[in-house]
Amino acid sequence: MKNYKIAVVPGDGIGNEVVPESLKVLDVLATKFGFQFSYKNYDYSCEHYARNGKMMPDDGLERLRDSDSIFLGAVGYPGVPDHISLWGLLIPIRREFQQYINLRPVRLLKGIESPLRNLKDLDYLIVRENSEGEYSNVGGRFKEGTPDEYVTQEAVFTKKGVDRVMRYAFELAQNRKKKIASATKSNGIIHTMTYWDERFTAIGKEYATVEKSQFHIDILCAHFVQHPEWFDVVVASNLFGDILSDLGPAVVGGIGIAAGANINPEKEYPSMFEPVHGSAPDIAGKNVANPIACFWTGAMMLEHLGEMEAAEVLLGAIESLTASRKVLTKDLGGTAKTSEVTNEVIRIIKNWK
Repeated sequence: MKNYKIAVVPGDGIGNEVVPESLKVLDVLATKFGFQFSYKNYDYSCEHYARNGKMMPDDGLERLRDSDSIFLGAVGYPGVPDHISLWGLLIPIRREFQQYINLRPVRLLKGIESPLRNLKDLDYLIVRENSEGEYSNVGGRFKEGTPDEYVTQEAVFTKKGVDRVMRYAFELAQNRKKKIASATKSNGIIHTMTYWDERFTAIGKEYATVEKSQFHIDILCAHFVQHPEWFDVVVASNLFGDILSDLGPAVVGGIGIAAGANINPEKEYPSMFEPVHGSAPDIAGKNVANPIACFWTGAMMLEHLGEMEAAEVLLGAIESLTASRKVLTKDLGGTAKTSEVTNEVIRIIKNWK
């Protein structure tokens, strides 16, 4: 029997609710399909930072290294700036373990109403470069406190970094609807984005059957709202991908159902799976958080581990639940508690044939 070692990082706020509920669901699937999970919990979080002055211990990354996957809830805590959590936890994990792919599915689940008129069906993927680009720490503050104070921030794009995310996205497109779009802004950002366009064209030559398009990020955001059905695979830099992967889920019901993955495709290091939503401290501890995003994130982890049938059943159970409209949390128009959603998904899984 396969035994997957999962590093569990619930994080802050509702992460401490939706992650344990997701583990219940994952364990039911493991029993159903003949494998098992071994969990090890880590309290890396903004609350840890508030107590200790750091997001994780000095050897925090080493403790995660031998895991098969990392399952993260959410980070964020009143009084701790967001850049602390990003640079103290998320970016070190992504870079140390070469999780250079951030993958976000955008899919309109049955029973979920889009804020857009007449949208009935939508299913595309956003592939975000996850380890360099605009999110670099190159730059600084100069002449602080003087009238001449200024700051600089440099974006770093490497051929290796750009090509591997392009190739990953093209491979996805090749195996889906053979259609890919690139997010750019080369009319205004003349060095890095022009280079991005060049590499998109170069890698695209290896995929002659894939339909290719390029959009400046501003009009692409407009098309995500006005013509979301145009897209199947969208590849974007770190910053643009970050923006698009929140906008996409907003079109299909909100970040309460949005899943995400930080992937090391070669599986040389553990990949990390995290729902898109934040820690939502205003509702934490009330058993009202929507766990669907975390469940869906678990399905992405199952797929990455090679447990394809279990992943398909979990996604099917989620969509069966949303289609029924019977057990939904407040953000989806219902009154169900977090634990009630979990219990219903488990019931559906156990009865799945």
